[in-house]
Amino acid sequence: MPIPEDVTGDEIDKDVRQELQSLPKTLAEDVAKNLVMVARLIDEDPEGAYGYSKVALRLASRVAAVREAAGFAAYATQKYSEALAEFRAAKRMTGSVELWPVMADCERGLGRPEKALDMAGAPEVHKLDKAGQVEMRLVAAGARRDMGQLDAAIVTLQSPELASNAVQPWTARLRYAYADALLAAGRDREAREWFAKAVEADRDGSTDASDRLAELDGVEFVDALDEDVTEGGPAEDKADDED
Repeated sequence: MPIPEDVTGDEIDKDVRQELQSLPKTLAEDVAKNLVMVARLIDEDPEGAYGYSKVALRLASRVAAVREAAGFAAYATQKYSEALAEFRAAKRMTGSVELWPVMADCERGLGRPEKALDMAGAPEVHKLDKAGQVEMRLVAAGARRDMGQLDAAIVTLQSPELASNAVQPWTARLRYAYADALLAAGRDREAREWFAKAVEADRDGSTDASDRLAELDGVEFVDALDEDVTEGGPAEDKADDED
C-alpha cells in the first residue's frame, strides 16, 4: 500500500521504535511507516488502517507492537475474532495485562457477554492501572446491558471514579455510560443530570453528550440552509400563492 511522502516512520512512539530495533534497519523503517499509517487512519478510515496493519503484520509478525496495532485495526473494523487473536498474541509476547479490557470487549462483540463478565472478575484486572480498571468497568456494564440486566449495569458503573468531581481522561465516557444506562432504565431525570455532567467533562468532544442532553430537553436543531425556512423557500412561495 502506498505511503505518503510526509510519513517518515519517526512519528511512532519511542517504545515502539525501540521494539523495532530488533529488525534490520530498512525493514524497521518500512514497518514503522505502516504503523504510522495505522495510527493516522484508524479513526477516520478504519478499513484503510486495517490494510496498513496487515502489511506491517506480514513484515514483522513477531513484534508485539505490530500485533497490538493489528488488533486495534481489526477491532475498529469490527473483526472481533481476529482482533482478539492479535491481542492475545501481543499479551503473550509482553506479559502485560493492559489489553485485558479491550480483549473482554471483543468477547462482547462476538456475542459472549458472559465471557466478558468472567474476565471482569479475573485477577488480571487488579494489575491494571486506574484507566484500565475504569475501562474494564465500562466493558462489564456493557456486558450486563447485552444480557438485559439494566439495573446491574447501573450498579456496575457506580464507583468512586464516577462520584469524583475531578476530571480525568475517562470521566466523560464514564458519566456518559452511566447516563445512557439510566435513560435505558427509564430514569430520565437522573439521566439528564448525568448527561449534563458528561458535557462538563467532555473537553475534547469524545462523546455526543451535548446532543443527548439537548434531545432530552426537547431542543430541535434547524438546518439554516433548509429551504423550507429560508427566504424564498417553498413556505414563502405557498404564502404568495394564497395571496
